[in-house]
Formats: sequence, C-alpha cells, structure tokens
Amino acid sequence: MQAKNWKQRISYALGAFGHDSYYVTLSTYFILFVSSSMFDGLPNESALIGIVTSLVVGIRLVEIFFDPLIGNVIDNTETKYGKFKPWLIIGGLVSSLALLAIFTNFGGLAEHNQTLFIVLFVIVFIILDAFYSFKDIAYWSMIPAITTDMTEREKLGTVARFGSSLGANGTTMLVVPITIFFTYLATGRHEQGAAGWFWFAMIVALVSFGTAAITAWGTKENESIIRQKAPKVKTTDVFKAILKNDQLMWLALSYIAYALAYVATTGVLYLFYKFVLGQPGSFWMVGLIGTITGFVAVPLFPWLAKTITRRWVYIGSIVMQLVAYMLFIFGAKSAIIVIIATILFYFPYQLVFLSALMTITDAVEYGQLKNGVRNEAVTLSIRPLLDKIAGAFSNGIVGFITVAAGMTGHATAASVSAHGINTFNMLAFLLPGALMLFAAVIFAWRVKLTEKMHNQIVEELKANLTAK
Repeated sequence: MQAKNWKQRISYALGAFGHDSYYVTLSTYFILFVSSSMFDGLPNESALIGIVTSLVVGIRLVEIFFDPLIGNVIDNTETKYGKFKPWLIIGGLVSSLALLAIFTNFGGLAEHNQTLFIVLFVIVFIILDAFYSFKDIAYWSMIPAITTDMTEREKLGTVARFGSSLGANGTTMLVVPITIFFTYLATGRHEQGAAGWFWFAMIVALVSFGTAAITAWGTKENESIIRQKAPKVKTTDVFKAILKNDQLMWLALSYIAYALAYVATTGVLYLFYKFVLGQPGSFWMVGLIGTITGFVAVPLFPWLAKTITRRWVYIGSIVMQLVAYMLFIFGAKSAIIVIIATILFYFPYQLVFLSALMTITDAVEYGQLKNGVRNEAVTLSIRPLLDKIAGAFSNGIVGFITVAAGMTGHATAASVSAHGINTFNMLAFLLPGALMLFAAVIFAWRVKLTEKMHNQIVEELKANLTAK
C-alpha cells in the first residue's frame, strides 16, 4: 500500500512540475516576450504590444466563466481510465502545441498583415486557454478523487506543491540563460531574441505534456462510498451549487485578492531587478530563491498546519509578505536587502497556496453535506479559475507597467525616470500589499471550514450514505 501511495505521490508531483512551468511561462514570460521581441523593430511596436496584451486579458477573463462548466464536463466523463486522465492527455497535448504557436509572430504576419495576425492570434489563444483549462481543472480535481483521508490529501497536496515550486522557480531560474543561449545560436548576439523565446517555449511544452502523461499513468481514483453514491449536478445547476457553498465562496474572495497581489508583483519582478536595482543578470537568483524556499516551506506545511492550524499558516504567511513589500520599496538600491525581501516574499507563497488548496478540497465534502451533491471538478475548478483571473490580470499589469514606467524595448536603468520608479512601486508593491491585507482579514473573519470541522463532515456523510 505504501509503495502504491508513493507511486501516486511522485507521479502527481511530476505533473505539478510541468504544469506550473507552463503556467508561469504563460502568465509571466509570454508578455515579456511580447513586449521585448514579438514586435521588435516595428514602427507601431507599443500599439501592437497594447493590442495583444488587451486581447490576452480579455480572452482569459471571458473564458474563465466557462471553467465551472468545464469542471462539470469532467465530473460527468466516464471512461475505463476514469474521468480525469483523458483530459490530462488531451488538454496537455493541445495546449502545448498552442504555446509554441503564440511564441512566434506567425511567420512574419505581425509585420506584413497585422489584421490577419490578430485574427489568427485570437483563434490560437482561445484554443490554448480552453484546453489548458481542461488540463488544469482535471489535474487539481484529482486530490479529492484519489482519497477522502485528510492526512493523505495533505501529503498529496504537499508533494504536488513541491513539484509546482520546482517547476515555476526552475523556469524562472533558467528563462534568461535559455533564451540568451538559443538566441546566440541563431543570431550570434548575446541577448534575449525571438529565436531564444521560441526554443524556451518548446522546452516548456515538452515538459508540460510529458509530465501530464506521467500523472495519468501513475495515479488511480479511489471508489469510496462517498464518491459512489454521490449524485451528479446538472449543467444548469452548476453555478447554483457553487454559490450555495458559502465556505467555498468566502475562501474564493480571500484567495483571489491574494493571487492578484502575488502575480502583480512576480509578473514585474524582472523589471525591478533590471531597471530599479540595475542588476538584470542577478534575476536568476529569484528562481534559485524560490526553489530553495519551496524545498523548505512545502515540507513544513503539514507540521505547521497541525501545530498552529491552516488559519494561522495563511494569515502569518501574508504578514511576512507585507514585510517583504516594505523592504522592496525602501531598500531597492541594496542588493542584500533586495535578496532578503525576495526570500521573505517567496517563502510564504507555498504555505498560502497549500492552505487555500486544502480548504477548497475539504469544501467538496462540505458542499456535498450541505447541498446533497458531490462536485469534485466543479469545486476544484474554483482554485484554477482564481489563478487564471490573476494570471490574466498579470498579463495586463506587466504590459501596462512596462509602458507606463518607460521600461520597454532598449530602455536601461539609467533612462528610467523617478516618476517611472514611483509608478512601478505603486503598482507592483503598494496596491498588492493592500490586496494581501484584505485577503488575510476575509480569511480570518469568514472562513470557518477547519480541519476538525471537515473530519466531522466526512463521518456524517459516511453515516448518512451507509444508512441509505
């Protein structure tokens, strides 16, 4: 049994590795590619950057509202491989191919036929976002399907987050050297060019699909009485089921505020290192710091949750990140203080994510007891939905700050004005800090679904369903 558990945990963790490598590429580095290389040299570069950025934000926000419906499609999928694995494979393959397409200018169309370029971009990006959603929701919905035991859920969530940390931060650590290396091979220039960005996307696409296949191979759904006897929700009642789950809704409000704040900062942190600190070559350390803090924070989560409960893990982590914001603003010219701020900012993120993920996972049984229906993929679709909203706004924030602060094209730290730096600090640190504070208050005030409460719910469900 233990060998089987470890096979599932490792397979699931590897899936998270590729999944978050893809997520950070799409949410952060794609727009950096757009703002630096996709339209480089064109006379209307800034206008095209604005158009693509706006399209990305608009498409992702519109498609987000389909995520619960996608979750319901997954919940009602019946194959001999289960309901999640087919969507991992199909979603992983199509979204990976689409990623390669958007890291190009479609064979020069951006220069020769901008209208056709925009039309094709919209089509490809809609396909990408739709199939990425199927993969995203299927992946994170597997936890309550694999086990109803809270301890095993925490272990699955922990190893998954460990893989996520390695994927996201490893990508951050390698994005600059990979793009420069492949640009040099193609052009002979030591810079981040279009060729380098394409091969970077190729590597991410292969990793994303390959690890999704490993997850599909190495995991198995659990057929407990709670899952077997749970009625399905009708498509017309999907949003009603979500809205009636009050604990899910309060957690969603808190987490979306937090996620918006987090991506608003991480999306432009490279700009901070390049234009404010003036050391773009040191940005690889952000990936290293994120990886090391992930190694430390993720394994600590089960112990911290047991010792002080998820509630205080969530709130205390946000307090630590608020301290990091102050250090970024007031210690921006000191490399040592910036490194300390980066550590304080990245270390708590894994703890906040796991606290939110475990609470949302427990909301599956909470909703089942309260509403009489079990919605695994529908309920768990809320977490990816919230991150996608944050990711969509991250794309917009990066594009906006890049232009507003004068950090486009061939700008340097010396050419960025004091006004530009103040604009950057306001949007990258002060406003996100206010959002994080709001997130902590909502979680402390309204989220009541504790570990003890979930255990009581599971026992009550078992008793009720056994009696039927």
